[in-house]
Amino acid sequence: MYSGVRYCPALVTPAPIMDIGKDLVAAYATPLILAIVAEADTYGYAILKRVGELSGGRLQWTDGMLYPVLHRLEKYGHIDGKWGTAETGRRRKYYRITRKGLAELSEQRAQWQTVDAALRSIWSSASLSDGLTPTVARSRR
Repeated sequence: MYSGVRYCPALVTPAPIMDIGKDLVAAYATPLILAIVAEADTYGYAILKRVGELSGGRLQWTDGMLYPVLHRLEKYGHIDGKWGTAETGRRRKYYRITRKGLAELSEQRAQWQTVDAALRSIWSSASLSDGLTPTVARSRR
């Protein structure tokens, strides 16, 4: 199942590209887009490029994945979109984050930091010694 996002674990050595599940893409798309738009006013293609830059090329989003999220964020008042003209004369929609969007980004960041800490904790624990096969957990008394 293709989710519109592709992930390559190692850029140095050739590796098969793995699709990231739709649920995970849906979960991280909003905070990532809000954070990118919070950096500076931007437009769709620049957001796609920034995602690639931030991930070292491991995440490659498609237009079909990005624009529905941008439209949803605009509908919820988290970003404002305004049509403008690029230096090339081409029309493009520029997005900026709103106060409501900054509040949402702050909340999402706190949530993701909690999730990140929990995952890092479990993945570094002795119960996942080889990183591939979990050992049987000791029974709790």
